[in-house]
Amino acid sequence: MAGIYIHIPFCKQACHYCDFHFSTSLKYKDELLQALIKEIKLQKTYLDGETIETIYFGGGTPSLLEEGEISLLINTITQLHSVASNAEITLEANPDDLDKAKLRALSNTPINRFSIGLQSFFDDDLQWMNRVHRAAEAEAAVKRAQDTGFENITVDLIYGFPLLTDQKWKFNLDKVFELGVPHVSSYSMTVEPRTALASSIKNKKQAAMSDEQSAAQFIYLMDAMQQRGFEHYEISNFAKPGMHSKHNSNYWRGVKYLGIGPSAHSFNGETRQWNVANNAKYIQSLQTGKTPAETEILSETDRLNEYIMTSLRTIWGLDLKKLNTIAPASANQLLIEAEKYFDKEWISRKDDVIYLTPGGKLYADHIAAELFF
Repeated sequence: MAGIYIHIPFCKQACHYCDFHFSTSLKYKDELLQALIKEIKLQKTYLDGETIETIYFGGGTPSLLEEGEISLLINTITQLHSVASNAEITLEANPDDLDKAKLRALSNTPINRFSIGLQSFFDDDLQWMNRVHRAAEAEAAVKRAQDTGFENITVDLIYGFPLLTDQKWKFNLDKVFELGVPHVSSYSMTVEPRTALASSIKNKKQAAMSDEQSAAQFIYLMDAMQQRGFEHYEISNFAKPGMHSKHNSNYWRGVKYLGIGPSAHSFNGETRQWNVANNAKYIQSLQTGKTPAETEILSETDRLNEYIMTSLRTIWGLDLKKLNTIAPASANQLLIEAEKYFDKEWISRKDDVIYLTPGGKLYADHIAAELFF
């Protein structure tokens, strides 16, 4: 099994915290679409004939695409690959794009899952982030999608930023529970270089993010999700039983995937490649029949560290036997390094699998980095 990711690099406007690759101009959308189709064709052998289990439209804002454009991309994939009959096909969407007409049109495509970027149910938060939509649209978009027959929905929420009081955070989560959404992806606000948020903090126009606030709101998030029957299956992801994101779960479990579009990454177990993060250069390269990608052959150490980083974040944990299949005796070395985290009760072990404890999830990146080879 394998997955395909398609990056749609267009947005109506730039969120202040976002450092993903996108353009606010749709001038070259048609040329970009044709380039995506060419890349799908050029990259048809990358996954070695693996059956495609998931297709994911990310961005940017993929919901800016029309019904016919989405269907064209999916049809191109199905012509070149064996796609599972029950494949999960996800479209990231902004609430303001999901009006009744758009949802009816999307119901005519193979899209069967939405990832809706709500972020907050408060207008002042959304304005501070420079989001296009407003709170009323966020709630209405979810309900309209459900009314149209889309039940496999995940929503994004952000916590750990100055405007978000604990009371507002509780309200956001309660609203999601009220809406009956089966999957939530929730992230602490991070300050990425070369973003408007980073510039505002540097120029003293905006307070820095608080680690203490972020940790407290993450702890509340974990507790609230558990009480509502959600499984905390990855650091930032919570789902009702049976409603995990197949596409993202495969990332964390080391399944092969092909990335299509400017800035998209691909992984086949032995190598990683990434496309140029420039729309014009991406289009020009494909117009000459060349894949606009750089490739890295993963060393044994790379593969060990990749597995440590991804597996520790998940409910499935780090399998010491699998670690040894990458490099013999590596499990013993890791256990020696991990001893201090057992003592702190940040990690636990059951048989040959190591897991982060709830307390350890607060330090997931730090623990993984310390265990790297």
